[in-house]
Amino acid sequence: MSTKAEMVQREDEAWARFEGVIESLTEEQAVEPGYYAVDGWSVKDLIAHVGSWMAEASNMLERMRFGTYAPDARDTDDLNKEFFEANRDLPLDVVRAECHSARTRILQEWDALPQLTTEAVEWFEESAAKHCAEHQPRLEEWAAELRTRASAVAGGDEEVPAGGGAPSG
Repeated sequence: MSTKAEMVQREDEAWARFEGVIESLTEEQAVEPGYYAVDGWSVKDLIAHVGSWMAEASNMLERMRFGTYAPDARDTDDLNKEFFEANRDLPLDVVRAECHSARTRILQEWDALPQLTTEAVEWFEESAAKHCAEHQPRLEEWAAELRTRASAVAGGDEEVPAGGGAPSG
């Protein structure tokens, strides 16, 4: 098992990649539906989703710390829908602030745990580093599509490569 510090390092690296793509988008791009087409998610909805799971994990880690933890039998899909509905009408700046707050709290709760358990590691990793990494490929793909569209609208229909940079061709 990795140490707490190693897991925090992985979380920090995953967060930096995740946040870097988000920060590259304009507010209009971040609220445009299309990140997850089935449910009409935008990047804002993704931020709310990740933040909600970090907040949920923080609660679980706190319960572990106080000895009141019991495994959660709630359905993941139901929780995802609940989180989506709770955040869908919030403005982007509020969603971002809540996500940053949830990240701070999960790191604080992680640091405060007196000992690591399998459940603690699972809640921390699945709701933080692994969760950001799971969504990273689609986030990058969607951001590239949004930037390509913005480039076409701004002055031509040349495509911008997925990694950004100068148009080709």
